[in-house]
Amino acid sequence: MQKLLKSAVAIGVSAALFNTTTVWAQSGPGDTEAENVEKITVTGSRIQRIEAESAAPVQVFTAEDIEVSGMTSVEMILQRMSASAGFAGSQSNAYWTGNGYGTAQVNLRGLGINRTLVLLNGRRVVNGGTGANSSVDLNMIPVEMIQRIEVLKDGASAIYGADAVAGVVNIITRKSYDGFTIEGRLGSTDDGEGQDRKVNMIFGASSDKGRIMATLGYRSSDEVNMADQAGCALSEITPGQLDCIGSSSTIGGRATILTGPNAGDRINFSQDADGDGDFYEPYSSEKHNSASFPYLNSVNPITNWNFSVFGDYQLSSDTTAFTEVLYNNRTSDQLATPGTIRGIEFDASHPTNPTGEAIRLEGRRLLEGGTRTFFQDVNTFRTVVGLSGVVGAGWNWEVAYNYGRNTAIDGMTNIVNMQRLSAGLDPNTCGSNGIPCIDLLGYGDLSQEALDYIMFRTTDNGGNEQRSLTANISGDLFEMPSGWVPVAFGVEHRKEKGWRNPDSSIVAGIMNTNQADPIEGSYTVDEVYAETSLPLLADLPLIQSLNLDLAYRYSDYDTFGSDGNYKASVHWRVSDALKVRATQSTAFRIPNIPELFGGVAEGNLTTTDPCDGWDQAGANPTVAANCQADGVPAGYEQFGATVLTTVGGNPDLKPEDADTFTAGFVWDIGSADNLQLTVDYYDIDIENAIQRIPGSTKLSVCYNSENLSHPFCSPEHFTRDSLTGDINFLSAQPTNAATENVSGIDTALFYNTELLGWKSDFSWNVSYLNEYTFAPFVGADEIEYAGYITGGRGSYTHWRSNASGTFMKQDWRVHYSVQYIGPADDINAAPGDIGARAPSVFYHNVQGTYFVNSKLSVTGGVNNLFDKEPPYIQSWTDANTDTMTYDLLGRQLYLKVRYSF
Repeated sequence: MQKLLKSAVAIGVSAALFNTTTVWAQSGPGDTEAENVEKITVTGSRIQRIEAESAAPVQVFTAEDIEVSGMTSVEMILQRMSASAGFAGSQSNAYWTGNGYGTAQVNLRGLGINRTLVLLNGRRVVNGGTGANSSVDLNMIPVEMIQRIEVLKDGASAIYGADAVAGVVNIITRKSYDGFTIEGRLGSTDDGEGQDRKVNMIFGASSDKGRIMATLGYRSSDEVNMADQAGCALSEITPGQLDCIGSSSTIGGRATILTGPNAGDRINFSQDADGDGDFYEPYSSEKHNSASFPYLNSVNPITNWNFSVFGDYQLSSDTTAFTEVLYNNRTSDQLATPGTIRGIEFDASHPTNPTGEAIRLEGRRLLEGGTRTFFQDVNTFRTVVGLSGVVGAGWNWEVAYNYGRNTAIDGMTNIVNMQRLSAGLDPNTCGSNGIPCIDLLGYGDLSQEALDYIMFRTTDNGGNEQRSLTANISGDLFEMPSGWVPVAFGVEHRKEKGWRNPDSSIVAGIMNTNQADPIEGSYTVDEVYAETSLPLLADLPLIQSLNLDLAYRYSDYDTFGSDGNYKASVHWRVSDALKVRATQSTAFRIPNIPELFGGVAEGNLTTTDPCDGWDQAGANPTVAANCQADGVPAGYEQFGATVLTTVGGNPDLKPEDADTFTAGFVWDIGSADNLQLTVDYYDIDIENAIQRIPGSTKLSVCYNSENLSHPFCSPEHFTRDSLTGDINFLSAQPTNAATENVSGIDTALFYNTELLGWKSDFSWNVSYLNEYTFAPFVGADEIEYAGYITGGRGSYTHWRSNASGTFMKQDWRVHYSVQYIGPADDINAAPGDIGARAPSVFYHNVQGTYFVNSKLSVTGGVNNLFDKEPPYIQSWTDANTDTMTYDLLGRQLYLKVRYSF
């Protein structure tokens, strides 16, 4: 750890010297909130304290931080945080989103979007997406209603329950507003692409009895075509040189000859719509492959409408009623390449086959049918009603009911019905009963009649629902020599439900897309928690105060039973300038609805049985001994290459377990006024992580273990017929098998001063990822992600940083920020390949605001000021880069006007 601390300091000095520091403010040393005698609750604890600082590392984004950042959505703010890593959904990586197309999330530490808990005003939020989803869709939360965002970078299941493994994002809204404000924003790239528009209104009123505030907002942004942004798909075909490449799904149709003297040869049919439809020639990737980028978007369009109301009313001197209402509608779509038909065999005598031999069509892109579109129309509603008050000698209580519901319609256009295609290709059925004869071999041979017959729009529906009832009470229990002992108690009852109903044709497996089954499931949990803070020592040399914070939460689920999690924290204030903190805790993630209730089915999957010929010469001795011990008869042979395998959800899944440790300090540096440094080390170990393991892998690992000792040898994974030795049950369902470990250091520096008459606030956050290892099951080789771009899971670069400066004088405010993403190696590339290592990248952003008067302000800004292009990555996801990490828009300009009445 000492080595890591030295490294953190070293990069800090370097970055300061070369002015490459980066963005995002949290509450700095100049804040006076801790001096207020009113008690507050900080994310990571339910105890009300006078002091805003807690034993856990919390990063805060204030409303002003968000405004000066130039960001228009919550996910933009959180995904650019230095503590974020890996992959989370956004408009620029929509094709890779695992929580439903068009959704947006946050991924703290890169541990996964379902291991970061998102709260709104300290309460849970219904999952969002297109049905049976695993995390909150951040699109539903409008920026204009946010007062601040508190990001707890520590496990917190003892406080908040399941899923708070990597940390907690608590979005805290404004509670009151007097007056009316309207704001409009228009932006685009410097060449006019990717326009974004935003209009929002805030209005409210208050009296001595109550407050009410409402927001109404609209946000939309346009697409940016991938070919316009990135040109063509690139690859190192010739060593040391990048060349354009295309997809082997050709528009004329690539095929393999199956019979005759040229069996095995690959051919391609005519790609000229006005040419000879029966023409074919030897397939050439350079000549025939088709470009994909013109039919994809680097940034996909999205539109959001939102409405929210927050209010409270004092029923009596010690009781207040409150409510929250939030509604959001999201419409989004993603452009996709024209569909590809594969694996169709034509007899030599087929009337559309000009080769005279049997052939197999390997890839025919149906360009005549046009591009596909994936679309979503998502509605999310959330309401909270409750009572709060004070009883006795300052005991604060609250009872609240939280209801959230997310419903969605989504689907795809220009999808081929394979049943109809088969009928149109069959010379015995086509040409009558309204079935046109279809010619797939050669571009332009598909008639409009044929396209109308086979192309369809699919429509799915789904949703998520959450109901919870919570009751909390906190206050001072008794006094010790070093101070009062505060406590907090609470109970929660919660039910989560998710469902997804694919189009009936997709369920039937007759469309040219992956077959899918309906998903529906729910679970219920009852929880109770207790938390306290024990003042152990105070007012001693080197110990102004020493507190021990303790918390425990017991959870009882109707799906898997009970679980308990604890937290123990030490909070040591050495002096006015120095505070030391450390936390040891446990956390857990419960299986989500698709993992538990995804359609369970059986299918014949390609599988290798290690016991095939186990008693033959040359067999592995460990495998042979295990097969014999398992009762597999001598002479056993596997019949066929497939085994009937159970796939889908697994209702027997257990929670993932995690141990988390953080330790650090907060130092108000005495050599300069209003200068503060924080350093925190973190280590998270996850066991029983949910992972899907192929059947062949389970069998191989089991029979290669000593004396069948591996967990995969248990009957929950596979069984054999006691007489024949045949495998009669094999599971490829998700199982609790994986382990993950992540560790690193976060540092932050804050400085408030005055420069040449300008009030100046500086902040700098740096995250160093020391280790991220992943083992898919016990005994498997560990995969190291730290320092790598993973080609599908995002970037796990060692270093990320954000720094910013905000300067105010009279009627002006200027903000400058820099985001730094450190270098990383492509995990799939060989050293020396082009794109084997991504260089470090800096994104500079600037914003200026002129306050015309107390009611009117005008703001202009530029994001990615120097038009930094994303680096080429060999195992790119899209647009020749890692779309989960780098900016694809280039330089973006925007103008914003705000008027208050």
